[in-house]
Amino acid sequence: MALRIGNMLRISKGVPKNLILTQATRSIQVGANAHLDQKVNVTMIPGDGVGPELMSAVKTVFKAAAFPVKFEEFWLSEIQDHNSEDVMQEASDSILKNNVALTGDISSRLSAMHGELASTKFLLRQKLDLFANVVRVKSFDGYQTRHNNLDLVIIREQTEGEYSSLEHESVPGVVESLKIVTRKKSKRIAKFAFDYATKHGRKCVTAVHKANIMKLGDGMFLESCQEVAKLYPKIKFESLIVDNTCMQLVSKPHQFDVMVTPNLYGNIIDNLAAGLVGGAGLVPGESYSKECVMFETGARHPFAQAVGRNIANPTAMLLASANMLHHLHFVKEGDLLSKAVTKVVNDGKTRTADLGGYATTTQFTHAVIDEMSRLQ
Repeated sequence: MALRIGNMLRISKGVPKNLILTQATRSIQVGANAHLDQKVNVTMIPGDGVGPELMSAVKTVFKAAAFPVKFEEFWLSEIQDHNSEDVMQEASDSILKNNVALTGDISSRLSAMHGELASTKFLLRQKLDLFANVVRVKSFDGYQTRHNNLDLVIIREQTEGEYSSLEHESVPGVVESLKIVTRKKSKRIAKFAFDYATKHGRKCVTAVHKANIMKLGDGMFLESCQEVAKLYPKIKFESLIVDNTCMQLVSKPHQFDVMVTPNLYGNIIDNLAAGLVGGAGLVPGESYSKECVMFETGARHPFAQAVGRNIANPTAMLLASANMLHHLHFVKEGDLLSKAVTKVVNDGKTRTADLGGYATTTQFTHAVIDEMSRLQ
């Protein structure tokens, strides 16, 4: 393996070509934080699909730049049966100890008529109380889409709603699924959204709901948002039915600033909005509890068709890693990484297949490293 000590890079014989870094990486050294004794522990869960390949890209970049982070890896997988209670406990203990995690998508089985209904990733979110998922959808100047210059934030409550895993077959052929909505958690996510808007200088919060049909459940969510909105008079509050929200997003997306949603609607809108700026490979995300933060891709997809082909786009995961560095107060390092990734995407010379290019994951990763060297 390629090993960096200080600002020196040694390449061992027999290392696969896709792991050998370019000459430009030799000069990357980031400030006084790049000392081995100052490394911060971060929990890493590679996940399924292309998750391990994306994490390999992250580790390659971090090693080349000597970023002061040490990853503690845990392999959680539902489809590969690496989801025992012991493994789940070890992973969650590590996250709570480190307060920060970087995770890939943990795929779920498509059906489970018998056995555990809750998915592994849902159980992990419940265990850690990761109640707020934040996805910032921002356009890249160099990648043109139907709607350019977008910058909106989707904040999703992700511990209840339709994803509560409370289902049963009451009689053969009839399944009842329970949607759980509580005032306490509705107010909590609403307050989080308004606090986020205040902190980041946002002007408007839009609550997305279906209270015209689900009068009790979504009605309570909407009422909770309305009550919290009164505590923030400087921020405009709006509400919109979810089906109209989807139409407005694809026709006039610039009207949105911060959106706060229940679980299912937020999941759908995350993916829709990611498509507006170029797809799931470009949008980072993060999930918050009172105790920890989990950084991840904004639109959670395993990209099973790309597994093992070295064609996955690491942009979203690298940007999530940059956000993680900012969260850890390594501002210089986070800025360097985010600027380098953004520059590579905007230049358009090294694009993966999802963006219409022919670059491999490895080539994109090396392009980011080269750009970091130039920005140094």
